[in-house]
Amino acid sequence: MTVKRIAELETTMLRRISSLPKRFRPFVRHRDILPRTFMLTGPRGVGKTTYLLYHANRLANTQQQRILYLSADNPTLGTESLYEIVASIFLAGYSGVIVDEVHFAKDWSIHMKALYDDFPNHTLWISDSSSLCLRMGKGDLSRRFVHIEMPLLSFREFLYLETGVEYPVYNPFYSNEALPIQPSPDILSAFRMYKGIGTRPFYSEGDFNNRMLSILDKTLYSDIPFFLPSITDGNLRLMKAVSGTLAGTSIPRLQVRSLCSDWGIGADKLYQLLQVMESVDLLRIIRKEHTTKVKSAGEKLFFSDPAFYTVLGGDVGNAREALVTMLCSYGGYLVEATKDETTGDFVISKMGAKGSSQVKIEVGGRSKRPKKADFVIRDDSDYPGGNTIPLWLLGMMY
Repeated sequence: MTVKRIAELETTMLRRISSLPKRFRPFVRHRDILPRTFMLTGPRGVGKTTYLLYHANRLANTQQQRILYLSADNPTLGTESLYEIVASIFLAGYSGVIVDEVHFAKDWSIHMKALYDDFPNHTLWISDSSSLCLRMGKGDLSRRFVHIEMPLLSFREFLYLETGVEYPVYNPFYSNEALPIQPSPDILSAFRMYKGIGTRPFYSEGDFNNRMLSILDKTLYSDIPFFLPSITDGNLRLMKAVSGTLAGTSIPRLQVRSLCSDWGIGADKLYQLLQVMESVDLLRIIRKEHTTKVKSAGEKLFFSDPAFYTVLGGDVGNAREALVTMLCSYGGYLVEATKDETTGDFVISKMGAKGSSQVKIEVGGRSKRPKKADFVIRDDSDYPGGNTIPLWLLGMMY
């Protein structure tokens, strides 16, 4: 890595920084102190590069730390090993390096371990689309690199991007406090927009549907083959078919036997494909309460991002349940399907200082009844009351 090439990388980084948005989602700004070494993961298009550049620029301005950004999928970097590239940057006087899309670098985990050991006073920030990357890495990187997961946008963050007002975090299941915001017509209108296209920060840049379809294709055809090298063209077509099935069905379940028969694969392979699709944040598999089965297609299966139902013309009810499971999961809850559907849709649980807490919820529209659930989550509703929680309020949990 020559001095000239390092200067070119810095110019590219400054160009990227100059095009950063004027308003950053709260998750980007929520911590001032970052670990010396960490891996940032999250779905594509969620703002990981923005997060890394924001903090690199902040440290340059406040602590005079020089951190250089590079993306491992840059074809001009393919002639040198990752170790040689980063070591050259450190020896040129930089205090840290960001490696975006790290899995594109050959033997990246071995090189990162060596860099961690050989340069103990330097900063190493890396990113990828799945935490599976960290677990698959050789050299016990999980002990060396702190894992930070970047979620899809909450409604609270969406409101901040739209209005510049940052409302407090609010847990509607356990809160005696006043509502964080009153459900005015403008707020409810914003929530309708959020449900459709507001889960990723690029929603405001236009061409949302095509960008989401590009994310779907890149996840299927680029990310998944990295984590599952033995994948075949038939497996890829099967995963595309699963995506289409989820979009078109009114019942969010897969018929394992039928799929295996139609596509000529074994059940173990199908479960493996589903697990990888879950690990790259394409699917959210909801397993039955207290299940001990490792290999399963789940009791219910949703797109991790409810916006895919909008893009693909999916079922409204599935989109609603997908949004509830997304918000509860990112809000810190384990989400499971109830053993008996006549009592409710989901059981959500969380470990706290006083032990485990568990709540049974039913999800539906404005007139949905609670069955035997503790709470009913109603869409197209404004104020909470009794055991009724409007869906928009779940979006304020993180």
